[in-house]
Amino acid sequence: MALAQREQILDDTGRLSEATAGDFLSLLKPRVMSLVIFTAFVGQILAPGSLNPILAFIATLCIAVGAGAAGALNMWYDADIDAVMSRTQKRPVPDGRVTAKEALAFGLTLSAFSVATLGLMANWLAGGLLAFTIFFYAVIYTMWLKRSTPQNIVIGGAAGALPPVVGWAATSGAVSLESIVLFLIIFLWTPPHFWALALFKTGDYERAGVPMMPNVAGEASTKRQIFIYSILVAVSGILPTALGFASIYYGAFAAALGLGFIWYAWRVLVVADETMKPAKSLFGFSVLYLFAIFAALLVEAIVTRIGA
Repeated sequence: MALAQREQILDDTGRLSEATAGDFLSLLKPRVMSLVIFTAFVGQILAPGSLNPILAFIATLCIAVGAGAAGALNMWYDADIDAVMSRTQKRPVPDGRVTAKEALAFGLTLSAFSVATLGLMANWLAGGLLAFTIFFYAVIYTMWLKRSTPQNIVIGGAAGALPPVVGWAATSGAVSLESIVLFLIIFLWTPPHFWALALFKTGDYERAGVPMMPNVAGEASTKRQIFIYSILVAVSGILPTALGFASIYYGAFAAALGLGFIWYAWRVLVVADETMKPAKSLFGFSVLYLFAIFAALLVEAIVTRIGA
């Protein structure tokens, strides 16, 4: 999209939207936020120490609000490319339901509120990590990496991988090897998850001028990289058992899920299908994989505490 078109979207001086509460909720990317909340909560539960249940709830809420704030800032800045992508055209800013300035103010307000509240109610390490997560997603990823390099998802994935570390810090007041492993699982999961999406949304990214891997390196190279990362995902999933903070039962479950991930990635690599059905299947399975891995860690932690 030309610079003049971007300026037209962002120049909403004097216009007051008629946005509903639902429109502002959409700015928070609730589907993405739900996974963020879950992984952060698991980080809180797995961490040593404990928080008052009310403070634990507030900490989880702050992480959720912070993630939503980052989403709002992303939608503010990306309104121009969202307007030309079929997957994002109906988002509140490009659709005209929320003005760009409203989205910016909303995102900045929620960012400050969530960071300050988490710092005061839990600890300032957690608050600082949340602030860094918002900054990394809104500035490093959205404003810089996304439009400048096909490695945007690889590097930018750090923002989405930080919530369990923030949750861990909120409970324990520290960052440990275990929390870094949780980070690593999500960090390695992000490229094959989003590149699978990019394979069947190549036209969208091409129209928007976003250098996603399939548009820059080509379909064949992207499929090979998806397969390599999928092996790394499978290995990272069993690290909690290898490092001794999850049981052999979790390890077996994670290994089975990892083999499933590799199998779906192998189909993406070897099956020629113009409809990109294998990529769509991998994308769907990858969401299930991440939820199942963290759910298994959560269940095991709860069972262990009950039995202690």
